[in-house]
Amino acid sequence: MTTTDPTQADHRYHQAENHPHATHFPYELARIRLAHGTRLRHTQGRKAARHTLTLAAEAFERLGARTWAERARAELRAAGTASLTSSAHLAALTWQERRIADLAAGGLTNKEIGERMHLSPRTVSSHLYRAFPKPGITSRAALRDALGRLEDGHGG
Repeated sequence: MTTTDPTQADHRYHQAENHPHATHFPYELARIRLAHGTRLRHTQGRKAARHTLTLAAEAFERLGARTWAERARAELRAAGTASLTSSAHLAALTWQERRIADLAAGGLTNKEIGERMHLSPRTVSSHLYRAFPKPGITSRAALRDALGRLEDGHGG
């Protein structure tokens, strides 16, 4: 990771990512991929980095390493990928989270959603709190955009 020779750097990253025991160390492998993707973005361009950065971000999310996942998502945005909000991430929502997300994206308040679904506004809030991190979003506007892309067939 510290070499200034591009050929040697590529060789070392390739060695690390393809080591026979690399999958036994998913956190370390994700860190390597994040570093490699960042380097690829700077040296070979945004498109060259996307796959490696996506693998890193997905691994960090699976591992629950939110800070590292956000860092990888930031690199993905810099590489020209809007976000990891894909149909796979939205599919991680339970049916109730998805229904509540749809209503919230439509502009309804927690109280209005609760009335429609016979839930308390606090329960609605709880579902949204658990649903937002799954596709990596932080606001109702982002939720609306993510669900809109999914409906349009342009997820992730």
